Amino acid sequence: MTSKLAAILPDLSPWRSSRDFRLLWVQGLIAYFGSFTALVALPLQIKELTGSPFAVGAMGAVELIPLVVFGLYGGALADAVDRRRVILATEAGMAVLAGILLVNALLPEPLLWPLYVVAAGVSALAGLQRPALDSLMARIVPHDQLPASAALNALRWQVGAIAGPAVAGLVVAFAGHGAAYAGTVGCFAVSVLLCLRLSPAPPVSGSDRPSLRGIVEGARYAWSRPVLLGTYAVDLAAMLLAYPPTLFPFLADELGAPWALGLMYAAESAGSVLLSLTSGWTSRVRRHGLMVVVGAAGWGLAVAGAGWFDSLWLVLLCLAFAGAGDMLSGLGRSTIWNQTIPDELRGRLAGIEVLSYSVGPQLGQVRAGTMAGWTGTRGAIWGGGLACVAAVGLLAAALPKLVSYDATTDPDARRRREAHEQAG
Repeated sequence: MTSKLAAILPDLSPWRSSRDFRLLWVQGLIAYFGSFTALVALPLQIKELTGSPFAVGAMGAVELIPLVVFGLYGGALADAVDRRRVILATEAGMAVLAGILLVNALLPEPLLWPLYVVAAGVSALAGLQRPALDSLMARIVPHDQLPASAALNALRWQVGAIAGPAVAGLVVAFAGHGAAYAGTVGCFAVSVLLCLRLSPAPPVSGSDRPSLRGIVEGARYAWSRPVLLGTYAVDLAAMLLAYPPTLFPFLADELGAPWALGLMYAAESAGSVLLSLTSGWTSRVRRHGLMVVVGAAGWGLAVAGAGWFDSLWLVLLCLAFAGAGDMLSGLGRSTIWNQTIPDELRGRLAGIEVLSYSVGPQLGQVRAGTMAGWTGTRGAIWGGGLACVAAVGLLAAALPKLVSYDATTDPDARRRREAHEQAG
């Protein structure tokens, strides 16, 4: 019985083997808690100031261009400078932006435009930071522990995604937006202190300065790898067509349960956590492309259910299943990226990864808000979910190498494994 339980519980080997992994795990948990607190408070504040689903969805539009530009530049930057410095500087910037939200919330009449400005700034900093964070993981964790590190990082993310929204909903309801933003400022301040303790992560010897030519080189590499293209395309389709959080404030009102808003945000994360807590089996999986496809299709189907059912508890259950599907797909994507991409291109490819899993949600917010104006909140949710299932099926048929990917036989995975072993 003990051996069976150990087989499904998360593999803790990266935590035991790498000091920097432990620091990043704790730092990330605290930063995610602060981020998700603001993630609930910010759209809720826009809703209270405007009463418009389009105004809430427009937050995704103002975030899109900074994310694209700084995500691509951040990838080139991560290959050219010390990745620790990038992470530290962007965390400090996040703390400053959270402070702006706090000051605005404390005004007698909070202004609307600073909320959009801060959303754009956060998007820019996230675009700069994510490539450095993602590319650092393959360097500090042994190659054979990459699937386990992906599962542990997912668990960290989801703990913050559950606790942050749940607490934020209560804090905003009983203490106001200012208290929620104050908590975000405190979280990022602690995160900065932890980042100061990370080991330096200098670029590979001979790396060029960030340039458009370097970005194009990374894009060409990604374009030449059907498996990588498939991971980007599937994730982009899933988020563009079936990303529902923007509509949660309106869905909660339609279900007669505005008090359940925090639960809606937390339900997806609860499903993800459940999968992460039973993720030990993923360390033995070799068909990670199939994981990506199955997880993304499950996400879309569950989101469709959340938009269709009238019962709050069935909606929450569907959102939990959606979170589990998204997590399964995310584990497959992260493992493929870390297993196949050479270190000298890791930052630039991580910049493209930022676009694939971040641009989709931003555009998805715009899609959801616009479609809700035509079909209503419920139709925008279930219609998007079904469109996601159809799109994932078409992509799987068009990119068979993604579905057939095998970590033991793929030539890029084999070369990456051999390079990691030679590096010690």
